[in-house]
Amino acid sequence: MNLKQIAKETAKTLQSYLTYQALRTVLAQLGETNPPLAHWLQNFSSGKIQDGEAYIEQLFRKQPDLALRIMTVREYIAVEIAEFLPEMVCTGIQQANMEQRRQHLERITRIDTSHPSPPWDNQTSSDPNSEQS
Repeated sequence: MNLKQIAKETAKTLQSYLTYQALRTVLAQLGETNPPLAHWLQNFSSGKIQDGEAYIEQLFRKQPDLALRIMTVREYIAVEIAEFLPEMVCTGIQQANMEQRRQHLERITRIDTSHPSPPWDNQTSSDPNSEQS
């Protein structure tokens, strides 16, 4: 397990996600101030946002001002969440793992009443007070 590589890939995924969140913010702002541009940006962005950096690069070629705006919003979001994000991720994973384990335990310990067990054989009773000859 290469933790540095995992961290690098996680950071890239988070960066792309923050690009997506910045896009949503900019689209909401444009929806109020410039609906035709919001419509254009929505159409342009469709299916391109998986890789945030490739998306920004493509947007720079078409609308540099929008690319800069999205990058500015993305950076603002990153700075604002950086302080508490690691703790939230760790706590969230711990709580989710505990819930998954609890649900699994409930599933494996649930008694299946649709297929009742065969009646106990009287000769194999484990009751110490039973009379066996």
